[in-house]
Amino acid sequence: MARSLQPLDVTIQIPYHFRCPISLELMTDPVIVGTGQTYDRSSIESWIATGNTTCPVTRLPLTDFTLIPNHTLRRLIQDWCVANRSNGVDRIPTPKQPADPVTVQTLLKQASSVSNSSHLRLSAVRKLRLLARDSDNNRFVISTQNACEILLNLLFSEPSGNSSELTHESVAVLSSLAISESECVLVASDPARISDLISLLTHSSIDVRVNSAVLLENIFAGTRSQELRSEITSHGDLFTGIVGILDHPLPHPRALKVGIKALFAFCMVKQHRHKAVEAGAAAAIINRLPDFEKCDAERALATVELLCRIPSGCVAFASHDVIVPLLVKIMMSISDRATEYAAGALLSLCSAVERLQVDAVAAGVFTKLLLLVQSGCTERAKRKAQMLLKLLRNAWPENSFMNSGGGDAGLF
Repeated sequence: MARSLQPLDVTIQIPYHFRCPISLELMTDPVIVGTGQTYDRSSIESWIATGNTTCPVTRLPLTDFTLIPNHTLRRLIQDWCVANRSNGVDRIPTPKQPADPVTVQTLLKQASSVSNSSHLRLSAVRKLRLLARDSDNNRFVISTQNACEILLNLLFSEPSGNSSELTHESVAVLSSLAISESECVLVASDPARISDLISLLTHSSIDVRVNSAVLLENIFAGTRSQELRSEITSHGDLFTGIVGILDHPLPHPRALKVGIKALFAFCMVKQHRHKAVEAGAAAAIINRLPDFEKCDAERALATVELLCRIPSGCVAFASHDVIVPLLVKIMMSISDRATEYAAGALLSLCSAVERLQVDAVAAGVFTKLLLLVQSGCTERAKRKAQMLLKLLRNAWPENSFMNSGGGDAGLF
């Protein structure tokens, strides 16, 4: 609809009562608040989300934040759009209605009741998953009904090691919700529960594996205790499972995104980075690096830099002939962050493995480093570039520009 709003203000007059009092734009999902005023759903939700507790028009207090769809007005707006189609107005679609708290409560009761049949419980959780997938608003409504606590209890109610469809669906819903810190700590402090989740990382279904990785990473991120974080990453099978997601042979963009996000998070625990190396993280990242989108490529390069800070990581990456040319090529080509991480990884690799210095020079790192030092990149990136230039001085060919005295002495 945004595409047609621009000419509307110029060529035709939108009826006043079709405009949202907040945005002054044509409403696409009109809802009624407790004072009887109608607003576009997105506008009034933003108003409330920023801490406002009054009706924008009447200034009366909103004692109830329930939003009731104004179906009559929405149909009138749709009819008006159709009547003005010749003027470039697109008909607004009928919006999906948000989850009803009562319906969510009913589904959660059905799912958690052991007296219900397994079919009814599974059906209830699947309906919750579909609701959660629809919108942020639905996920918020589900979360406010104590869903995380109920679904976590449901998830871990089966004997350890057992895996059922009910378990998988519960993980899928939980992976889409914001879990509180107390709930994260409750799971993180129970090694058996962490082991159960890690075991799902090797499930035959890639969707189950990806959802389990999301849930584990959310629990890890929601736990402040470094001791508990270390406990989570101490499980050797954790990194095996995450690397396995990255190595999935079939195209699966979400697997790549989730896999590298989780691997980067878990590699933040320094004492267990060697487990990631042992699980084959180096080869997995190198193979997948061309497939990552910008943000994920940055995470991948940050992970490379982290792993190159330990001896085994340097050895693992150095065993791949493409790593140095690949890092050189990436510099100055993706983003400032990616360049910084690539420079940091090169610095670690070239410091640890002398033969890679020659490879870096042959790959054209000299030009990239000079451009980096003179660019508007971060100070950290420039500092890494200067250190790498100093390290590589002896690797330049004898007849090179650097060894002929023509280099910028200020860089050294």
